[in-house]
Amino acid sequence: MTDKPTIKDWQELADKEVKGRDLTWETPEGIAVKPLYTAEDASEKGIDPGLPGFGPFTRGVKASMYAGRPWTIRQYAGFSTAEESNAFYRRNLAAGQKGLSVAFDLATHRGYDSDHPRVVGDVGKAGVAIDSVEDMKILFDQIPLDEMSVSMTMNGAVIPCLAFYIIAAEEQGVSQEKLSGTIQNDILKEFMVRNTYIYPPAPSMRIISDIIGYTSEHMPKFNSISISGYHMHEAGATAVQELAFTIADGREYAKQAMATGLDIDAFAGRLSFFFGIGMNFFMEVAKLRAARTLWHRVMTDLGAKSERSKMLRTHCQTSGVSLTEQDPYNNVIRTTIEAMAATLGGTQSLHTNALDEAIALPTDFSARIARNTQIVLQEEAGITKVVDPLGGSYYVEALTDELVQNAWEIIERVGAEGGMAKAVADGWPKAMIEEAAAGRQAAVDKGDAVIVGVNKYRLPEEDAMETLDIDNAKVRQGQIARLEKMRADRDEAACQAALKALTDGAKGGGNVLALAVDAARQRASLGEISDAMEAVFGRYETQPTPVKGIYGKAYEGDARYAMVIEGVDAVSQRLGRKPKILVAKMGQDGHDRGANVVSSAFTDMGFDVISGPLFQTPGETRDLALAENVDAVGASSLAAGHKTLIPELINLLKEAGRSDIKVFAGGVIPAKDYEFLRKSGVVGIYGPGSNIVECAADILRLLGHNMPPEEEAAE
Repeated sequence: MTDKPTIKDWQELADKEVKGRDLTWETPEGIAVKPLYTAEDASEKGIDPGLPGFGPFTRGVKASMYAGRPWTIRQYAGFSTAEESNAFYRRNLAAGQKGLSVAFDLATHRGYDSDHPRVVGDVGKAGVAIDSVEDMKILFDQIPLDEMSVSMTMNGAVIPCLAFYIIAAEEQGVSQEKLSGTIQNDILKEFMVRNTYIYPPAPSMRIISDIIGYTSEHMPKFNSISISGYHMHEAGATAVQELAFTIADGREYAKQAMATGLDIDAFAGRLSFFFGIGMNFFMEVAKLRAARTLWHRVMTDLGAKSERSKMLRTHCQTSGVSLTEQDPYNNVIRTTIEAMAATLGGTQSLHTNALDEAIALPTDFSARIARNTQIVLQEEAGITKVVDPLGGSYYVEALTDELVQNAWEIIERVGAEGGMAKAVADGWPKAMIEEAAAGRQAAVDKGDAVIVGVNKYRLPEEDAMETLDIDNAKVRQGQIARLEKMRADRDEAACQAALKALTDGAKGGGNVLALAVDAARQRASLGEISDAMEAVFGRYETQPTPVKGIYGKAYEGDARYAMVIEGVDAVSQRLGRKPKILVAKMGQDGHDRGANVVSSAFTDMGFDVISGPLFQTPGETRDLALAENVDAVGASSLAAGHKTLIPELINLLKEAGRSDIKVFAGGVIPAKDYEFLRKSGVVGIYGPGSNIVECAADILRLLGHNMPPEEEAAE
């Protein structure tokens, strides 16, 4: 009888096949992934994931998981007006969607009514415009709120939006105790990555406590917070960083609620989570299993007695940042892989991104494919037949354990240094994420990380794709008309009294959600409710400080990178100073990954980079460009305001006699808008997937340097 082969035997055979090449892969998390895992990898560490439905819930929060009930198909959507979004929701529900997830426009997120001068380019563009109860009633028209679970991605203007939802339900005949769903209400991650905040950290944390307190008393079926790692993922966080900071945020919120006198077991069962799912399939599966393990540990440490309090329940969304503008039908494949990772990892609900979301809001066509991806997984793939089908995989169990250990180290650091609120204020989590994002971008630009259709297997020519376009001016006019009518019809004295009570409550110890519900009932607008609190809390502002040295380090020894640096030196000698670029974020979009990566990379290449403040108007950007005497402005756009904001900036520079300042655009810009922007005076457009080194080379040419194109330089 032949002896059983050993690990040593396998190693020798593998070495022979690959001629001694090391097959170990180091992930962006710094985890060394071996080419083979065996039972020893689990047994040596004493790994025991337990059983589904039992703590630490590594294998799932329910004993039966999808065999008993599949995950909820909850597509995130909202655009234009409440009428348009309502019609879209009803079509999707009729086609098999099971829950609603509302995307609000940026004006709403930032607490501005549609008639505010700062949001001219933002109304209805990246979500639905909600100015009052009247809009919210239309949004949910013919959708029974006692039967439909509703998720709302809202953090900054969380108080008025939740108040409008409560009153819309009330006037539909649905009492608060029957409402089910989730409000995101996760402000710490806004200060870290997404930036759609309104108030400073301290009053923002008070708002969260008030919401948890109110919903615990009046809305027992409603999740008071969705602690979001998704936006960290999108900002460039590694799986370890996303895990650690999300769980640490959750711990901070729980401690904040307990500090107000709430019993942990009275509210913890209504805390939920939200994770992004990227393309490293097994890492994402392991991430969700590790998250449940870590949360069980955290809640046990905080004194929770109920096992329900220790369950981490999560919604997931496939990655937006993995979607590509180039060869976009590949995005269907990417979303499918990510959806499988989410479901095999044990999510409770899922949103699948549409193939065109790298460049625009989804069309009905692309939204149908995205939704059907989930339906096919539920109905055809057999995934729902077995509880935790990847449980017991040597690789998955070992990877889960490694993620738990690595994330726990960061969580312990957060605790040792005073908690997550202090860590956010100190800025080191944001810096860690930005370093990871810059490193990832450098790896893509160099071709070390392959993206099919972008930096490898690229099509020689791209077919045009039909995308959804929103007439921003028309939407805004309609919203303003509805606002004016509501203000004319309401009992003004009663409304102002309710708003004054809200301001007084913000000054004292009143529950601001309860007071906002009263104000919403009297037809106070979103901007008025936000202003009533801003009078006490103030409005928070911050200045981007991109990281340095990460991009340059990744490109050490690269000939093309060296050529760009030489070009920068040549321009500097001609000008008598470094070429100066302002990276501008206009409008109310706070997603700053792209802007920060560009700022970091250009700084490393020798440019003098001014990182403009978030949320600028075109006028404020012009003033900064003139004050700093820049050579060029790079306008970063991710929220579809480019056709309004960038031409206005160019005109303002012309009026100031500085048409010599070059304006280029980057970010999520559909190809069909390129010609419009060029005619408006934009000299360069760099969409998703653009190589930053080549962008820099292009800008050097725009500044008059004889920089050879990439193909000539390679000859």
